Amino acid sequence: MWLEIVLASVLGFVIYWFVSKDKEETLPLEDGWWGPGLRPAAPEDESIRPFKVETSDEEINDLHQRIEKFRLTPPLEDSRFHYGFNTNHLKKIVSYWRNTFDWRKQVEILNKYPHFKTKIEGLDIHFVHVKPPQLPSGRAAKPLLMVHGWPGSFYEFYKIIPLLTDPKNHGLSDEHVFEVICPSIPGYGFSEASSKKGLNSVATARIFYKLMLRLGFQEFYLQGGDWGSLICTNIAQMVPRHVKGLHLNMALIFRNIYTLTPLLGRCFGRLWGYTERDIELIYPFKKIFYFVMAEGGYMLIQSTKPDTVGCALNDSPVGLAAYILEKFSTWTNAEFRDLEDGGLERKFSLDDLLTVVMLYWTTGCITSSQRFYKENMGRGMISSNQYRIKAYVPTGFAAFPCDSLHCPERWVKFKYPKLISYSYIARGGHFAALEEPELLAQDIRKFVGLLERQ
Repeated sequence: MWLEIVLASVLGFVIYWFVSKDKEETLPLEDGWWGPGLRPAAPEDESIRPFKVETSDEEINDLHQRIEKFRLTPPLEDSRFHYGFNTNHLKKIVSYWRNTFDWRKQVEILNKYPHFKTKIEGLDIHFVHVKPPQLPSGRAAKPLLMVHGWPGSFYEFYKIIPLLTDPKNHGLSDEHVFEVICPSIPGYGFSEASSKKGLNSVATARIFYKLMLRLGFQEFYLQGGDWGSLICTNIAQMVPRHVKGLHLNMALIFRNIYTLTPLLGRCFGRLWGYTERDIELIYPFKKIFYFVMAEGGYMLIQSTKPDTVGCALNDSPVGLAAYILEKFSTWTNAEFRDLEDGGLERKFSLDDLLTVVMLYWTTGCITSSQRFYKENMGRGMISSNQYRIKAYVPTGFAAFPCDSLHCPERWVKFKYPKLISYSYIARGGHFAALEEPELLAQDIRKFVGLLERQ
């Protein structure tokens, strides 16, 4: 007991020291060139070009031939998803993929929103740009940049976009109407991959900031989860005066003294400002270590040797599907590991899941998407300035209960001092926009409402 008190006192002093030396800093707004070869002397073409997702008989036939030749290892008895993707269930998904799934139909769905490309820092950057079909008289739409993560894509936002751009026709108030921009991270989907080492979240943040300026937005809102949360945070750290508000459903908080406080045990949780709900989601603390051990293998591979595993995944559509969809099982709810089918269709349709896979397969981007881990985590992630510098913009946070790691409000507020909205969401996991679009949309609207009433 006395040892815990001493530890708590020391930790309190350290926290006070960190807070007392706090000062506002920003990330430097630099420049880069990620295309092949040397940067041309001529100015970059800043035109914005319409883009359309397309497919062909050749592409579909090649996919079917590869699927028909897949080889699977039988699963262990009663292994469910404890060893990874259960291959008995994978057979069912592959059968649906080969015989029922209609990629041409999904391409039509992808094209229901306007797509564009523009060249930034030597790369063709793809984005979806959806304007509201109607606006209340005398009102302007609120520009909102929404950024995905891995193994996601711009498609994650397709169900939430109409709730934000056309709320009145979806049973919501038209008090807040958004103009939504969903870019693909370089090396993901239809955005060109870097030809050079070093394209990390900070470089991506700068590229997306330039994209928003090119679209004519001097001020805008940001929203992100997974890598998107880091990229959006970097934009806020880089150009805070251009960011009206930042909404996150995940936060990567490493250099934060509060992250050590759970080690003191449940009884000291309230001393550090944890609510009953925080304690429910954090403890027993050993589950965090279990998550790191059970779910962290992919991260170590991708942050060290992404090209090696990428060779296998880019050659086998079935292997790619198993690798990606396993994350849509366990990251949606860790308890889905105990189910024979991984609980995949409890939250998503097979068409949605296979569309996610197809965006990686048809573009051949799995390797370049995995390199993003190497660029961010394999180069001194913890020591990087972006994890030390705070984000001094109005912030809202949605804590989905089944996401990988829970971030209590105290943790978030340390990194985001202007936190004005923190919500415990009733249900949902890592892929919030695709899994629970209504709940995420409600929280974004709540945050913007609180911000505008200040």
